[in-house]
Amino acid sequence: MSRLTDLLNQLKQNDPRLATDLEKEFKALSSRRAFGLNFERHRPENVELYQRPIRKGDKVRVLPPRGDVRKGDQRLWSVIAIKRRQENRIATIELLRAKSAETKEIDVNDLVVTAEFRDYIYPGLLSTGKVVTQDNKPFHSVINGENYHALNALTYSHRGKIDAIYIDPPYNTGAKDWKYNNDYVETEDLYRHSKWLAFMERRLKIAKELLNPEKSVLILSIDEKEYLRIGLLLEQLFPEAKIQMVSTIIKPEGTNRFGEFSRTNEYIYFVMFGSMKVSQTSNDMSGREQKSKQKKIEWRNLRRRENTSIRTARPNQFYPVFVNRTTHRIDSIGDPLNEDIDRLSIETPDNCYAVFPLKPDGTEMLWGVTPASLRKLLEKGCARVIKSEQGEAKAAIQYLSTGTVKAIDEGLIEVEGVDEYGGIKGAYTEIKVMPKTTWNLDSHNAQTSGTLILTSLLPNRRFPFPKSLYAVEDCLRFFVSDNKKATILDFFAGSGTTCHAVMRLNKQDDGNRKCISITNNEVGADEQKALRQEGLRPGDHDWERLGICEYITKPRIRAAITGQTPNGDLIKGEYKFMDEFPMSDGFNENAEFFTLTYESGDLVEHNMSFEKVSPILWLRAGSQGRRIESIPSKGWDISETYGILERLDQANKFCDQISKNIKIQIVYVITDDERRFQSIVKHLPTHVEPIRLYESYLTNFQFSNGE
Repeated sequence: MSRLTDLLNQLKQNDPRLATDLEKEFKALSSRRAFGLNFERHRPENVELYQRPIRKGDKVRVLPPRGDVRKGDQRLWSVIAIKRRQENRIATIELLRAKSAETKEIDVNDLVVTAEFRDYIYPGLLSTGKVVTQDNKPFHSVINGENYHALNALTYSHRGKIDAIYIDPPYNTGAKDWKYNNDYVETEDLYRHSKWLAFMERRLKIAKELLNPEKSVLILSIDEKEYLRIGLLLEQLFPEAKIQMVSTIIKPEGTNRFGEFSRTNEYIYFVMFGSMKVSQTSNDMSGREQKSKQKKIEWRNLRRRENTSIRTARPNQFYPVFVNRTTHRIDSIGDPLNEDIDRLSIETPDNCYAVFPLKPDGTEMLWGVTPASLRKLLEKGCARVIKSEQGEAKAAIQYLSTGTVKAIDEGLIEVEGVDEYGGIKGAYTEIKVMPKTTWNLDSHNAQTSGTLILTSLLPNRRFPFPKSLYAVEDCLRFFVSDNKKATILDFFAGSGTTCHAVMRLNKQDDGNRKCISITNNEVGADEQKALRQEGLRPGDHDWERLGICEYITKPRIRAAITGQTPNGDLIKGEYKFMDEFPMSDGFNENAEFFTLTYESGDLVEHNMSFEKVSPILWLRAGSQGRRIESIPSKGWDISETYGILERLDQANKFCDQISKNIKIQIVYVITDDERRFQSIVKHLPTHVEPIRLYESYLTNFQFSNGE
């Protein structure tokens, strides 16, 4: 190994970057596990940025001619100059990492900017629309972009702030359901599994940075193709977490396969961090017939039944209970009788009779509590008398146990009034149980609760294998039911089921949970070939409008909120199960749609890309209320949850206004002078988080990116 180290040191003198890359691979190889999950960390994916304008210094690929369905030139070039030639912009490009220099001129329209994962990126967000129904609620966010880069963008706004992640990643079936380095990964690819693991590992590592280490959960749905490998990967990436897997029936009729078992299920991993745990529920998820959701309170007989509980064992628990002959309710509680006092000799209140703890044969026993305790129970309606047809002396005194009384005090028992015996009438609101690890619910059927719901929302639009809305809702409910302000992330958002499920959870308890959905705008493999034959390319309007985000995700979330289809018709059908109401009712929710952009670090630093960075600042402040979208003309501005100071000579006015607004969470100060920044911080309230722009932004993306 020392020889390899020497060679690497020699290489650093001539080609430092190559030496660094080789050193990383060497370290990975030398630390390879003897046991556990071993796989190739393939060359990180490159991302083609079709919406990004071509600039000098960009890394680019040359696109195939329009109408050509071939893959095209996958080599990377650098743009060294751009000039005008009549109406066209012509780029001079140079081949990167070539043994000998190679340059050529080409129309910029035939180039696409390409980002390697090792490159620093400076993300921005461009708003492409919004739905607003209620001013005082936070916004759900939908981000159209490559999810690795979008996750990196969230490291600035949501590091350690995500409460739950739900993802339904590509299942790696070999049916062209995902790409690696611009290629669909098919069954014949010998490295199909290791590519998928490398693809997932990179994204899960960033997800870990986003999750709240004190209390959060990662939920991952998968089928039998990769469930074993992803299980091992999760254990290796998150050794500190508690991991459980459940099996869930999504297609009861099964998928017929010749010579194999008919598959009906999928798997869901739950990775729990910190103090996160599964909440009890009224449904154990097994699909078996369960007890009634309401359980009546249990009245217990006050007389003790053990043979040892005779009168002389505890004299202070032998006393009369006086019952009114007219109302047939307990009138009062007498004092304990000494052993030498005959119970028949005591004096009773007017129109009352005395009840003692007697066995059927007349043996004097004990009551279960002291007179003082029974008086307190009587005051609360937690003691009563049941008269007997065998005579007054045979009446039964009943009481509620300490646990039942506590449940009443905590609101776990719904009190409906007083029964005919003078005791509380009520029942537990619901029986709570722990869910099983095998789920079999009609609501989780992917066809009826996934495909058919999506068809109702988006008639005549198709999306392959959407998840059951109610299945995702149930998964999240176990972990965010007690957190009405939870932030949920889905970075394989697909059709937008997770955001839809979060909106349903909010409706059920008037919550303010918000969902961040990340998806790309890919078109399916078959559609892509047809579009290329028509002479279209990614980035063209007629191509992009058919992508997942534009054609499915955004319209679905808009339709769910408004209760109307993209054509303006009221949505037909009703939501079922936990909360039943017409789909046309919609939701009182807000959502905004964004496209991920790639900004120049220099332009950001010189305050020339504020409008693209501003949505990220707004997201960090809670994505609620008005967004400050441009540099304020007066030098500062304050929104509902954050403020921005650009002219430091206005700091006194700014800090004074911040101090008067207790809702302000974050203050952004635009300055490159650390000393002046600290002087302003001293005048801010202690509950406000001060952030220096753009130092914090630029630094974040320099240390959080690269491979």
